[in-house]
Amino acid sequence: MKVQGKMFLWLSFFILAMAIVYGVWSKEAAGTTALFMAFGLSVMIGFYLAFTARRMDAIAQDNKEADVADDAGELGFFAPHSWQPLSLAIGGALAFLAIAMGWWLLYFSAPLILVGLFGWVFEFYRGENQNQ
Repeated sequence: MKVQGKMFLWLSFFILAMAIVYGVWSKEAAGTTALFMAFGLSVMIGFYLAFTARRMDAIAQDNKEADVADDAGELGFFAPHSWQPLSLAIGGALAFLAIAMGWWLLYFSAPLILVGLFGWVFEFYRGENQNQ
């Protein structure tokens, strides 16, 4: 995690330099603003990764003497199947379509988004996957 944090922080400095150069040479507001926002996002991700790396034990990626086998093992629990992302995707597509077609379409997309969101959050609190 320390390596990834450093990579994002170095990337943020590069993006900042490019934002300044682009802003001075182009005198164009939209691209300059986008680059400064990319700088901010990169700083946030780098700070989060560096902060998290300080609070957890060192992993194999942080050890220069580590082998590939040192990182083997269980990585965590991943849901084997879920229908909730489909509901969220359809609801999100309808919500974005509402911007172009008409705001009335949000009445149909909001329930789909809420069902998908609550279903995904509470997926392992009920039903056949309750004990996982």
